[in-house]
Formats: sequence, C-alpha cells, structure tokens
Amino acid sequence: VQLQASGGGLVQTGGSLRLSCAGSGRTVSRAHMAWFHQAPGKEREFVAAITWSGGDIQYSDSVKGRFIISRDNAKNTAYLQMNSLRPEDTAVHYCAAVCSWHSPPVCDYWGQGTLVTVSS
Repeated sequence: VQLQASGGGLVQTGGSLRLSCAGSGRTVSRAHMAWFHQAPGKEREFVAAITWSGGDIQYSDSVKGRFIISRDNAKNTAYLQMNSLRPEDTAVHYCAAVCSWHSPPVCDYWGQGTLVTVSS
C-alpha cells in the first residue's frame, strides 16, 4: 500500500483547506483510514478516522465540528475538509491506512505528509 497526501498550504485563520490522500493497492478500499498531524516540536496526534465503508467516523475533540473526513472508494482516496482553521492547526498532516478501529487508531501504512500553515 502506498499513500500520497496533498492539499496542504498556507491559509489565514478562519479559512479552509481540503486534504486528499490517494492510495494504491487493492486493499485500500477495504481498509479503515485516518489522518494524524504533527505540530513543530510535538508528537504526532490523531485527527480523524473513517471505516472502510464510511459508516463510522471518529474525530479528536480539537477538530470536532470543524473538520470532515470522507472517502471515495472508487478512487481509493480519503479526504479531510478542514474548516474554521486556527493557528494551532499548523502541522504536517499525515494520512494512514489499514488502521485498527481503536481510539486512537493504530495504522500500518503512512503517507509522506502535507504541511498546513495557518497564519494569525
């Protein structure tokens, strides 16, 4: 499984971005997927996760009500719609696949990360 994250960039406080995670490999469409982020000087943290069917979703408390995770199995792609962005959302965002359904999930495969910078 290979994952390619994209969509990061520079945005002002209150703005929006949509991240994409394109997966290759026949198991991706049947795998739970997740997003994590790692802010400068901090450990990687869970952001959101979605089951393979899209029928169940988890969010961290810090993004609940602002971010929306979704997926398109026909395209082997997961998305993270990020709204009402705050400076504390500044981080490298990683997508992951083949994840357990725990809180937070434990994932086997990781993308390379895409940087989101929110200016105040």
